[in-house]
Amino acid sequence: MSTKTNNLLALSLLFVQPVFMASNLIVARAGVEFVPPISLAFWRWTVVFLILFPFTYITLKKNLNIIKKEYKKLFFLGFMGCGVCGAFPFLAGETTTVTNMGIIYTSSPVFIILISYFFFNENINFTKIVGLIACLIGVFTIIIKGDLNLLINLQFTIGDLWMLGAAIGWALYSIYLFYWNSKLKIFERFTLISFFGALSLLPFYIGEEIFYKQTVFISEFYLWVIFAAISPGIIAFTLYTMAQKKLGASLTGFTLYIFTVYGAIYGYFLFDEKFENYHFIGTILVFIGIYLAKKNNVKKI
Repeated sequence: MSTKTNNLLALSLLFVQPVFMASNLIVARAGVEFVPPISLAFWRWTVVFLILFPFTYITLKKNLNIIKKEYKKLFFLGFMGCGVCGAFPFLAGETTTVTNMGIIYTSSPVFIILISYFFFNENINFTKIVGLIACLIGVFTIIIKGDLNLLINLQFTIGDLWMLGAAIGWALYSIYLFYWNSKLKIFERFTLISFFGALSLLPFYIGEEIFYKQTVFISEFYLWVIFAAISPGIIAFTLYTMAQKKLGASLTGFTLYIFTVYGAIYGYFLFDEKFENYHFIGTILVFIGIYLAKKNNVKKI
């Protein structure tokens, strides 16, 4: 296979990977009609772990000493990446739209820069500050639906706030995944992150079962859990890893922006959602903000 063909295939991953990544928004909107949100997140990551574990068991057993040293970090990554980022979108899907979820989630890179500045002393210049402000205004334009009265009266759609929490959670996950070096290979680490993610969700799952809504183990339950585990879980993660290896972290980051477009497409065709003027204004501000915030950024997350 020629170098040109290899390059085209690698570049195609930028457009293919978000197809699976954005399918998590479909689960968040449609899956929660059949499975309670915490239950859906818990069983999703449990299934991911059960699928990956047979393939990584031998190497994990050999690296038991490394796991003992890193388990606290792995638990935090599991809690943020699978717990917060796994459950919050499903909670959001009960009250907000796929379009809103996609656009708000795209603000995550800006929170990465903010957290890096406050906790890791990364430099931030005037251009980044302008970008941060533009992005945050864009996100809140969508949350308040372009109506300042909603902001003044503190009337928000709770789902949009859950999604904002998910974006911040993904930022924390990405930062610590970047800064915490591990001696484990990618899939070994991902297996343990999924395990600790499910473990972190367990008490909330039990609470949901007792106090909110019980899970009914019908065919729709198995369909949505398996789909969530495979499509936006294992497949999206694998393709992202392949893209990062071939294209580098900086270029692969564009998958998150393409994810927003696919999210809007899914919302339009599958859920009859309309793209309102405030979506358009908010999206432009978010994208401009991210561009300015990441411009001339030497250290990429």
